[in-house]
Amino acid sequence: MWLKLTIVMLLALIVISLFSGLFFLMKDTDGRGRLVTALSVRISLTILLMGLIAWGFWSGNLVWNTPWLH
Repeated sequence: MWLKLTIVMLLALIVISLFSGLFFLMKDTDGRGRLVTALSVRISLTILLMGLIAWGFWSGNLVWNTPWLH
């Protein structure tokens, strides 16, 4: 249960980072590099999410619930 909750929280953080990057793209004109920081955070969160999903499948905590695979 905690794994699925963590995955959902990471997805929410990725979406928040995506929209903050969009905001900085439109409104940040002084060139402080906040857009690059938002992109770096989003990439890091995505790598963490993919690793967590891979670990979940490897450990058996995440399984496919499709009827054609049984």
